Amino acid sequence: MVFWEGYLSDEAMGTFAPIVVYWLYAGIYQLLPPMDQYRLHTRKEEEEKNSVPLSVVIKGVLLQQLVQATVAQALFMLTSKASSPGVTIQPSLLVQLIQIIVAMFVMDTWQYFVHRYMHQNKFLYRHIHSQHHRLVVPYAIGALYNHPLEGLLLDTFGGALSFLASGMTARTAVIFFCFAVIKTVDDHCGLWLPGNIFHLFFQNNTAYHDIHHQLQGAKYNYSQPFFPIWDKVLGTHMPYDLVKRPEGGFEARAVKD
Repeated sequence: MVFWEGYLSDEAMGTFAPIVVYWLYAGIYQLLPPMDQYRLHTRKEEEEKNSVPLSVVIKGVLLQQLVQATVAQALFMLTSKASSPGVTIQPSLLVQLIQIIVAMFVMDTWQYFVHRYMHQNKFLYRHIHSQHHRLVVPYAIGALYNHPLEGLLLDTFGGALSFLASGMTARTAVIFFCFAVIKTVDDHCGLWLPGNIFHLFFQNNTAYHDIHHQLQGAKYNYSQPFFPIWDKVLGTHMPYDLVKRPEGGFEARAVKD
């Protein structure tokens, strides 16, 4: 039994919960004080290097989420496993955990190769993927700021493929997609906060992805959102040193092999 049972269907939760979680989690970061002692870039850098205002970023994210919600609702309708109206047969917790791990691997694989190709293909980079890189200094709300076509190909299709390949139910998908959203937002938050659980358990984290957003790292660290497996296997992994800046904060400094 889950807290939304009797109020919302699993399909509705799987569609809209990740959107709500995105704005709640990104909103927390947005409302934090400056926290200059934990920033990976100074506020001056953010103002000078980012070429798109926050209002445009918000509109872009909302557009992508509209497309995602439409595709998700259609996908859940086509794959619903309810044995009777409102009753879902859930597999064991172990099976659900395995399904989530499979979904993580599928999503990482899809996003790595699509993301990498968007950098290698000059036309796709110039006209589509470069929109995301207008945020040279990433921040939480901009995590899903993409060209609409990239949002569809990279995130929406990647999520759908992960869901289908893993065989998870809509109820399990609520957990998986909310977790994926939180992880993606955290990777773009621009802060190296003490005790951040994602920094402790994931090598692919805020600093790792920050390297990719910088000029010297644009052809490296394509992996997202969970593990750097494909970067390490295919030679696009760029390690980094986290260095304290004299004026406060940190810098993720690329270390070339």
